[in-house]
Amino acid sequence: PAHDHLNSESGPSGPLFFFWVDLMGGRGHFQRCSEGERIKVSGAVSEARIFSETGVAGEIAALIEPTLNDLGFRIVRVAISGRNGTTVQIMAQRPDGTMTVEDCADVSRQLSPLLDAHDPIAGHYTLEISSPGIDRPLARASDFMAWAGHEARNETKGLVGGRRRFPGTLKGFAGDDVRIEVPADQGGPEVILPIGNIAEARLVLTDELIRDTLRRAKKAASNVDVGWVERSEDPTHLRGHAPMLGLRFA
Repeated sequence: PAHDHLNSESGPSGPLFFFWVDLMGGRGHFQRCSEGERIKVSGAVSEARIFSETGVAGEIAALIEPTLNDLGFRIVRVAISGRNGTTVQIMAQRPDGTMTVEDCADVSRQLSPLLDAHDPIAGHYTLEISSPGIDRPLARASDFMAWAGHEARNETKGLVGGRRRFPGTLKGFAGDDVRIEVPADQGGPEVILPIGNIAEARLVLTDELIRDTLRRAKKAASNVDVGWVERSEDPTHLRGHAPMLGLRFA
């Protein structure tokens, strides 16, 4: 194959799950694990995103989305970087927000033949499959509803009141517009952004977001180490690194 595989479930400052397979050498994989990604998010598999990639990333997104949907996953984002030579990162999740390391591996196995057949990138590259992580991009209208009450960085396609960037607290919807609580000196107490005018949005990593993520994980995931979650209600140890249990397979 023309690419290596790197599958990860993203976390605070890096992946919560890290799954790597050296297909060229057949060496096995290394995995970093935590329970922070069992998040309930409403909406159907086929719910449209509020943004789309351009160039080669856009071509890859259009190529893989039907297959991801057939597998029961949603595409969140496709990005191409110069890390490790060339890396194609495909961020995905199930409609309920979950994405386990097994899901990452399964998606990688299903998408690899498709990418090899269409060969969208010349030369050798690394394929990385990951979950959105805690400070996740908000890719669909349902994401803004699911994470109402949390801080997010929002950037618009066009100027709104002379500005494009609106950091603030998500407050849900007013019709088809996103409500954001912002400071008074930035147009507050609230600004209204048309969902179609949002170019990019991402949750801000805060202690409360980490607590909420852990609470949702504890409630939603039947296979979570509940004792670990209970011991992790203090989120301060999550800052600066991902919580993890290291598992190595020969």
